[in-house]
Amino acid sequence: MTTAADVQALLRFLSQDAKVPLAVAMGKMKDLQSASLTSPAAIMKSNLQTIQAIFTDEKLSKQILSAAKRISKKRASTETSNTSLSKRKKSMYDEEPLTPAAIEESLALPLSSVNEEEISKAVLYTNRAPLLLAFAVTLLKYTMPEQPLSSRLSVAQAMVSVGAKARAVTLGIDRGRTAEDEGWGQGQPVEKVMGREVRVLKRWGYEWKEEATEGMENTVKTEAGIQQTLKSLTKSETVEQHFDTPPALWGMDLDALRKSNGPLIPGPQARNTSDLPIHSPQSARAYIFKAFANPPSTEATDLHSQMSTPKKKSGAALTVEKERNLGLLLGALDLLYSSWAHVLGRDELDRRAWTWYVHVRPEVEHGVAGWGGKGKVKLAEFLALRRKG
Repeated sequence: MTTAADVQALLRFLSQDAKVPLAVAMGKMKDLQSASLTSPAAIMKSNLQTIQAIFTDEKLSKQILSAAKRISKKRASTETSNTSLSKRKKSMYDEEPLTPAAIEESLALPLSSVNEEEISKAVLYTNRAPLLLAFAVTLLKYTMPEQPLSSRLSVAQAMVSVGAKARAVTLGIDRGRTAEDEGWGQGQPVEKVMGREVRVLKRWGYEWKEEATEGMENTVKTEAGIQQTLKSLTKSETVEQHFDTPPALWGMDLDALRKSNGPLIPGPQARNTSDLPIHSPQSARAYIFKAFANPPSTEATDLHSQMSTPKKKSGAALTVEKERNLGLLLGALDLLYSSWAHVLGRDELDRRAWTWYVHVRPEVEHGVAGWGGKGKVKLAEFLALRRKG
């Protein structure tokens, strides 16, 4: 039985490797499945006549067969050379594919603290980038509530990355043109996050909510459902016609897109995210989990303390400390955003979020000297920005 992942892999092969127009490839999925030509390996073992019976055009059929032979040969060579690396660390997508709900659960962030007294006393030590990421991830919960956590992490990281690249060029740290300036990502949808435009990929068919949607005949929740939807598409139909709700998004990694030298198709199950030019939600999550420590202890003034060696915290203790601090930070952000969300529109809340971030971000040296510099962040300042009354 052909899975949705197989369908997406076949579409990716036809549109990218064999250079078949996507609309044509999608319209031939039923015929290819009927002929059991559901992978490059199966196509390679077929013959020109069989392929031409489906695609009719002889030149295009030869192109597909040639691409299948090339890809199959390349994969066989890669699998042989990688045998000794079978014990490498696997990502969550190297193993059995998780359901969308399970993926979202695996990305869970610490619960936002609701203890205002504890938040008001907290002082964190971090640099600006992860603080901006936390600002954006939480903001998207209010400005784009339809998006799952995986999308919020990815899109927020894309915003931080675009800003960092532009800043690096401004400071002379990076002397080349950014991928955005070179036009990579043009034509892709754009979302605005904290005033900055971010290119995104739509994840059609990614349904992460557990509860069923009443009255929606083509609700896609499993690989079988996604497969059936894709199989039903014809040349004249588009993916958008089959989904009534806005799709989940990926934040595009324009540098990765430039390196790959071409567009990729985002599969519904996002099984092989390493193959897509996107910002990984797992990486974004890991980044903010380890970014917020307590401030360094002030230098001791008494002779006994000066002569003694400070006791270092264990790795486990630091992990607990940083996770607790992240929960406090998310709590402060939730209190701030929720106080304004019911009186401000989406665009205005997005605009003000940047102003609030600038107000509370850590003080660092100007210019290149301050690049990556760390400083204190007082969560009491977040509470002071809340709407009064």
